[in-house]
Amino acid sequence: MAEESIRIERLHETEDFYACVEVQKQVWGMPDILVVPTHLLITAQKNGGLVLGAFNEEGRLVGYLFGFLGTREPSSEDQHAAGRLKHCSHMMGVLPEYQAKGIGYLLKLRQRGHALSQGLDLVTWTYDPLESMNANLNLCKLGVVCDTYLSDVYGRMGDELNVGLATDRFQIEWWITSQRVAERIAKGGEKLRLDDVLAQGAKQVSVTTIGSDGVLRPSAHDLSATAEHVLVEVPADFQSIKAADMPLAIEWRMHTREIFCHYLDAGYTVSEFLSEIREGSRHSYYVLRKDYVIS
Repeated sequence: MAEESIRIERLHETEDFYACVEVQKQVWGMPDILVVPTHLLITAQKNGGLVLGAFNEEGRLVGYLFGFLGTREPSSEDQHAAGRLKHCSHMMGVLPEYQAKGIGYLLKLRQRGHALSQGLDLVTWTYDPLESMNANLNLCKLGVVCDTYLSDVYGRMGDELNVGLATDRFQIEWWITSQRVAERIAKGGEKLRLDDVLAQGAKQVSVTTIGSDGVLRPSAHDLSATAEHVLVEVPADFQSIKAADMPLAIEWRMHTREIFCHYLDAGYTVSEFLSEIREGSRHSYYVLRKDYVIS
């Protein structure tokens, strides 16, 4: 399905808000008690928030996005930022059979337009750093950055995507008026090659191995690097690892938590993501940059 066949709209009809609840159940495997309810979505939509729907050619809701106004925290660079408004993007989901078709990207672009219309320059959200598909959308196509790692921020969750694993997340910032973001959108994204990044002096700080079963496993890590760029490898398909070997998934969580926490605390920013086939297997890497300032 081409992106041109998808219609993105702010929701108004009650039945469309109910359809958002069904999307949550199908995408995350959520029990009723965990879904964002219809009455909250409607209230947010009427009071400065945003609920978008993605509709297919038959008018079926196949994806949705939910966000609301929030306030910023003070930062080391801007102590006066506290209290300034931002857009907090809480949830975006696309039905499994419609994923990897560019629908999430279309929802995000519409969200950016909404935030700009409100005079905002910042959109924030969280995502699991071990989810490579989300990393590609967020970093490569949208141009987000991250300098904050949150350990088990939501506690133990009971939906199918998160059950059994600590809910570690990247807290990301999407500076929607920046040159970086404008260039990513204008070009349709940024694609880096591992060899080029290594040739520029990047240091790989996570050591991995491929077992006899063909599964990528964490082996060791280096917390002493001081290069301008460091590389952290993550699984290309973390959900498959979780489904087949939960102890290995937990090992990946703890391995990458230690690396990311160390380097973000040391002044690095997650700025890029790349994924490519090497020696017959897909490998995915985050690029962290020292003292990065977005423009």
